[in-house]
Amino acid sequence: MKIAVFGTGYVGLVTGACLAEAGNVVTCVDIDAAKIARLHAGEVPIYEPGLESIVAANRAAGRLLFTTDIAHGVNSGDILFVAVGTPPDENGSADLQYVLSVARSIGRSMTGFKVIADKSTVPVGTGDKVAAAITEELVARGFSANPVERKARGEPDFSVVSNPEFLKEGAAVADFTRADRIIIGVDGTEAGSRALRLMKALYAPLTLNHDRTLVMDVRSAEFTKYAANAMLATRISFMNELANLAEDIGADIELVRRGIGSDPRIGYSFLYAGTGYGGSCFPKDVQALQKTGEEYGHNLRVLAAVEAVNSTQKQVLGTKIRARFGDDLSGMTFAVWGLAFKPNTDDMRDAPSRVLITDLVRRGARIRAFDPVAMHEAKRVLTLDLAATPGGLEQVDFVPNADAALEGADALVIVTEWKIFRTPDFETLWRALSKKIIFDGRNLFDPQLVEDAGLAYLPIGRRQVELS
Repeated sequence: MKIAVFGTGYVGLVTGACLAEAGNVVTCVDIDAAKIARLHAGEVPIYEPGLESIVAANRAAGRLLFTTDIAHGVNSGDILFVAVGTPPDENGSADLQYVLSVARSIGRSMTGFKVIADKSTVPVGTGDKVAAAITEELVARGFSANPVERKARGEPDFSVVSNPEFLKEGAAVADFTRADRIIIGVDGTEAGSRALRLMKALYAPLTLNHDRTLVMDVRSAEFTKYAANAMLATRISFMNELANLAEDIGADIELVRRGIGSDPRIGYSFLYAGTGYGGSCFPKDVQALQKTGEEYGHNLRVLAAVEAVNSTQKQVLGTKIRARFGDDLSGMTFAVWGLAFKPNTDDMRDAPSRVLITDLVRRGARIRAFDPVAMHEAKRVLTLDLAATPGGLEQVDFVPNADAALEGADALVIVTEWKIFRTPDFETLWRALSKKIIFDGRNLFDPQLVEDAGLAYLPIGRRQVELS
């Protein structure tokens, strides 16, 4: 099939590459000429395991194309995926300007029948807005506003479909090619039925052994995406709140996690205590869903609590550090392992490390920071975060590896649970850290092993080890 994907960000590029890998001819469209130039040169602008090789192979095979020509993109595909950003607006609602801009461009250029598939995470009702924007442009071109009349006259026609993504950063390729569900939201019109047939045919190669397609109306599909992310964010904040209580009552949150996770009604996913969620999805989607609730007269109190708990949890490591060393951290140096909001990505959006490092630097501390893939992006965002702190960025050293971060450090702070951090040489840590202490925001280690190594250990919601 012939496909066009508008937007070459995280969702768009993964979608385009994976559909090309399935044998389709995919044209990826973006107005960012620099990004398209990089893709033409074989560079992948985001880090995602497995993506670079898929992009390279399908570029070479001629199945994956890149362009800034919007009109060409519109008419190079029968199914047009909208995968542009929906950043939070000032009031927390999703900003649809980029989605609607693509819709208008489609209406200005389309010929024949098109399926417009919203892949972007959008509020309920966006499908109607997209359809209205396209129709407005068709009318401006002299075509009918009535889809029945358009069909009878042989004019360009379309159907808007909601096809939300459920991609985890760090596992997005596998999530797309071996999806646990494919949601297709269509309307009940003849055009909607035609669109459903095309969407099912597109995804058929990915569901040969087991059809995991769920068909519903457009608004339910749009709502499902927000509901899924809100539920996962709720589980994270729930466990973080329990972890903080566990420290005070002398319970071990890791044992509690195993106990409740063994209940099949609950399961283990997203029940790990830590420093709070970040990234491109959960923060903005929780806020956007709250905003939608407000618009319809519903105060989503659970989600308000989820967001509040998460905001507080991002400060938990800084709080532990201040409790140990005081508010003035001048003259102290902290090794920070992990900067991205989660492993296997270079995404620094709403990363807990940003809150921690900004707080420590403003209190006079020096930072020696390392992340396996997010160093460049971390330096960029921390430059912005520390812009109002005189000499702030000069207090942060970005070092080439985990051992280098330990040089001259008083204490180690673990923020992201990269696999390479899970089995350190504790003897090396003991020799390197002058204060002999680890603040573990991801509960990577067995407290007994740390104690045996002669180190103090302050995890989240677990037994703390103090030096005798």
